[in-house]
Amino acid sequence: MSLKANKSRLTGLTKDILLRWADTQEYWRDAKGAEFDRRFMRELFPQVNQATAALEKLDELLNKIRNECE
Repeated sequence: MSLKANKSRLTGLTKDILLRWADTQEYWRDAKGAEFDRRFMRELFPQVNQATAALEKLDELLNKIRNECE
C-alpha cells in the first residue's frame, strides 16, 4: 500500500471516529465523557494531522529518491 493510500485511509478513519464520537456524545454526557473528550479525542486530531503531514513529506522524499536512482 502506498503512503498516499495510507494517508487517505488514516484521514477517512479519523473522520469516521469523529462522526461516531459525535453520536456517542449524544448519550455520554457525564464528567467521565467530558474527561475522555479532553484526554483522548481532542488530542487525536492534531496528532493525526501531524502524522498525515509526515506521510506527505516522506512520500515526497521517497519520490525524489526514486527519481534520482533512475
